[in-house]
Amino acid sequence: MHKTIQFGEDVPGYSIRVLNEREIRAAAGILFLATFISLMLILFNNNFVPVKYVITLFFADFLIRVFINPRFAPMLILGRIIVRGQTPEYVGARQKRFAWAIGLFLSATMFVFLVWVNAYSPITGITCLVCLIFLFFESAFGICLACKFYSLVFRKKVQYCPGEVCDRKTRQDIQRTTVAQWLILLAFIAFLYTLTTYASSFYHRKPYDLFGLYTSAKPK
Repeated sequence: MHKTIQFGEDVPGYSIRVLNEREIRAAAGILFLATFISLMLILFNNNFVPVKYVITLFFADFLIRVFINPRFAPMLILGRIIVRGQTPEYVGARQKRFAWAIGLFLSATMFVFLVWVNAYSPITGITCLVCLIFLFFESAFGICLACKFYSLVFRKKVQYCPGEVCDRKTRQDIQRTTVAQWLILLAFIAFLYTLTTYASSFYHRKPYDLFGLYTSAKPK
């Protein structure tokens, strides 16, 4: 029977409470997309309204995660619905609570300055950038950056990490990076450098309306 105030789920075969990493990644992806779009609206339209709503929802969601129960966090519920057809990947709840406490602090900082005080500064900019980095690494790579500080702070071994990175000491053959792959990656970086250095004027050309659809639609 589930308790209202509880962090993590009791799953048979696991010695501590766990969470489903797949729905966590899905929720992180949703928050990343919403935050990124709202930031683009600031950069290109100077519109701060969407980001205020996103920060408020961000803050409220993390309050529920940390102090009530992740089962009732709206973004995690939405993530659960999206990945309900996938086999759960369990992760230890302890390090996630610590990571989400950091997320709660960051979202609270943005809420106070940008929503409550209604002011932007390097504080809100840097805080938002850190949140974006955390969300991106979680959603794209399954890497919880904030979780990595858990063992440093509490001096405890982390259990049940995504991809079993806590326990695995050796890589399988499919995970090894060969010399040829490293050379290809370096060649690709060199190619990108060449483009940005010697073909800058070519890529900075403004595209024209091929079919004249948008030009003709403009008022004369």
